[in-house]
Amino acid sequence: MELNNGHSQNEDEDRLSILTDDILLSILGRVNITTDARTSVLSKWWKHLPWLLHELTIDVKDFLPAPHPKPIEAEHMDAAMALLTKAIRSFLGSNRCGVSILRLQLKFYLVNNYSDAIGPLVSEAINMGTIRDLDLAIVDEKDADDCYVEEMLEQARSVDGFFSAYPSLLNCLTKLSLYNICFADWDIHDILFDCCNHLQHLSLTNCDAGGLSVWKINAPDSKLCVLELYLCLFGRLEVISLPKLERLCWDSWICPNAPLSLGVLPSLKELCLFCAATVNHNGFMLSEILSDTTTIQNLTLSFQGEKLWIQPEGKQLCTAFNKLRKLSLHDVYIEFDLLWIMFLLEAAPSIEIFDIEIWEHPCIVDTEKRRKVFGERINPSWKETEFKSQKEWLLKKIQVTGFSPMEQQIVFIKAVMGRAPNLQILVLKDHQHCDYCEEIGALPRYERLPAERVFPKGKDQQDIVVKQLSDVANHHVEITFED
Repeated sequence: MELNNGHSQNEDEDRLSILTDDILLSILGRVNITTDARTSVLSKWWKHLPWLLHELTIDVKDFLPAPHPKPIEAEHMDAAMALLTKAIRSFLGSNRCGVSILRLQLKFYLVNNYSDAIGPLVSEAINMGTIRDLDLAIVDEKDADDCYVEEMLEQARSVDGFFSAYPSLLNCLTKLSLYNICFADWDIHDILFDCCNHLQHLSLTNCDAGGLSVWKINAPDSKLCVLELYLCLFGRLEVISLPKLERLCWDSWICPNAPLSLGVLPSLKELCLFCAATVNHNGFMLSEILSDTTTIQNLTLSFQGEKLWIQPEGKQLCTAFNKLRKLSLHDVYIEFDLLWIMFLLEAAPSIEIFDIEIWEHPCIVDTEKRRKVFGERINPSWKETEFKSQKEWLLKKIQVTGFSPMEQQIVFIKAVMGRAPNLQILVLKDHQHCDYCEEIGALPRYERLPAERVFPKGKDQQDIVVKQLSDVANHHVEITFED
């Protein structure tokens, strides 16, 4: 099917109809599949366009009622899957006239045997060379707290059955997202790292290996670049070999000590670890998990408003931090002293960007029930690890989100500025909006907190902060305030 390079402009023709197909396809590529389908009836010039898209996203949630019901009932899922199956049949059918799909994003539920229709349609398109790369998400609407082990085992069996029935999907699978799966009885390592020869991005949400088992990954031939784990209850993750892995993110673990060990990862550049430490978390030394890793350039740690889950250390991190360029510390409890962070910065004089977010949320009430789960928020004290790097810091930018002129914040910022001769900009930002705080009707911070705990919005208040900080800067540092 040939592209139009332009249309003759009749008097009754609208402006959109005279645009070239390239421009119209660029527009259609920015909307969802249901909108794409509707546009085909607007004009005779548009009728063929949705079937010319080289990147296609077919998401079951686009077929749910808007706004999405909460919870999403079984009948809504069934109706959405019926429409999604119809869309797949249409967009992968004869109307494509040989136009290939460079990337297909497909998100669907494994319910009511719809996979028996979807599997053959996608497999045939792959076998005919119509689909080059497949981004597949087998979604599940159940919250992690509502999932039982038997349900997660059944979900694993369903996913395994789907891939076993339609192995062609594995041949061009480049991204896979799975939810609520226990693969205790499923050799997922074989599927992910032996059969999926082109898999580059793996995302697992609320998945485990059964009984807090250790999950070991030893895949020296894998092309996996990104591994993301959310609420995955592994006893421990041991990445023995993933030579192409560039980004590893784990959000929330339950193992009391070091949650992972890293082996042969010569390409690893970004590591993100997020967790709200409970009373069962003993904490661990970062150097323990980074001892064999020297390539990380971007490190993000989030404590989600609870106690630190890293133990005091400094110079032990120098080797692992040798190439670190950006350090982000998120959700640090507002009452905590911040000078402990100096030891991390001293261990990484190569850092050019430092980003910290302060945590203060009235939506999380400090009740006895919360303390039984998470314990007391213990103020960090790392004095026993005190050391000072002999190298000059390369730090150029500091960003503080959730800034207020509290003593511990001012003292910390001044300490960093005093050690950073190359510092160029300091960005002070207000707290980010929180939907949960809004839902409970929390008052604005300026109404419920003293002035020293509130972001300075007026020029006079900001000038006071600048004056407090300027006495340590022996060079020009641009200080900006962002609401």
